[in-house]
Amino acid sequence: MDPKIPPHDLEAEESVLSAILIDGEAIIKVSDYLKPESFYERSHQLIYESMIQLYEQREAIDVVTLVNQLKKNKSLKQVGGSSSIAKLSNSVSTAANAESYAKLIKEYYVKRQLITISGQMSDWAFDSGKSAQDVLDAAEAKVFKVSQTHSAQDFIPIKDTLVESFERLDELQKNQGELRGVPTGFQDLDNLLAGMQRSNLLILAARPGMGKTAFSLNMTQSITVKHKKKVGFFSLEMSKEELVDRLLVSQADIDAWKLKTGRLNQQDFLKISDAMGVLADASLYIDDTPGLSIYEMRTKARRLMSEHEIDLIVVDYLQLAHGKTMDNRVQEVSEISQGLKNIARELRIPILALSQLSRAVESRGEKRPQLSDLRESGAIEQDADVVMFLYRKDEDVREQVSLRVAKHRNGPLGEIELFFRGDRIKFFGMESRVG
Repeated sequence: MDPKIPPHDLEAEESVLSAILIDGEAIIKVSDYLKPESFYERSHQLIYESMIQLYEQREAIDVVTLVNQLKKNKSLKQVGGSSSIAKLSNSVSTAANAESYAKLIKEYYVKRQLITISGQMSDWAFDSGKSAQDVLDAAEAKVFKVSQTHSAQDFIPIKDTLVESFERLDELQKNQGELRGVPTGFQDLDNLLAGMQRSNLLILAARPGMGKTAFSLNMTQSITVKHKKKVGFFSLEMSKEELVDRLLVSQADIDAWKLKTGRLNQQDFLKISDAMGVLADASLYIDDTPGLSIYEMRTKARRLMSEHEIDLIVVDYLQLAHGKTMDNRVQEVSEISQGLKNIARELRIPILALSQLSRAVESRGEKRPQLSDLRESGAIEQDADVVMFLYRKDEDVREQVSLRVAKHRNGPLGEIELFFRGDRIKFFGMESRVG
């Protein structure tokens, strides 16, 4: 095939149209793969479009009805007249291979789309008014849209899902007492959630200074060090050096201020050395690129999953990410939360996203956060499977912190009490209070 001519196969296009004329029911199989624009030849697009219309009208698809429909659409002349339709009906002798023809046509259609996108990318790159990041974001959005269409999920028979469910339940039965999801490191929380479930989006929200990052790092540390699982951590607020310092303080059990000021004694250095050895063996992958877009995050998450088969992704924090809809902040945050949920579903792992709360919680007499306090978008509440709030009932008692599970799509709500040691940047679980 001439590389200057877009990839296509006219014979396959004629064959699939002929197969539908032989057996009108064949359109049910091929419509999963094809749209009118999937065809390279314009006349084939018009013919297939008319076939779809006949099918939707519940009319038979044959030479006579197709010619009549093309006349209604005023496109019979464009496809070569009635004689062309009659000739088309004799292109194949059976409809048995219609689905194979459709898959081939779709492959070529996807390639043509990618060629078009590459041309657009070139134009965007030459546009001095567009930044490199704008071009990358737009290009990835286009390519992702093509990939989503290309690999769309088909309906799955319930018997297949039941087999998977039985195998999962059988595994749970064999390992009674073990969590079904990724452990958080806090027993009371795990009792509520049964661990963080795959494909779930979990939101951890609080006002600034409440300890969201510290709590998520404590969880991450337990997951990677104690439970030997793999975590990807998107830090949009802190540098990787700041995160590592916090992890060292917690793991080494040393005073955070001493580490920050360099006032460490020999014993502290020994503890840090041991902590470094432990953390070095942990499967924790940190990306501290500021201002990531949801598209960049998705690309990086896919790569991380491909290379390391991670068990959890943490995003700190949601409002610092960017979406495509930059002119409307509420829509942008909605796009980000929905994007994170889609990543969780695609990779089949839980995603823990930290989120800011609005100032409304501070203006109320009741300090207990509500779902309506989620900042900038109700879509966060809608997309999330679990929403948790960190807050203090008494601001004068800094060590006592409550964690409220305010939304749990598939389980109980509740509240647990935590003890926070600021000098160790570490949370500890206390007795639970469910309800």
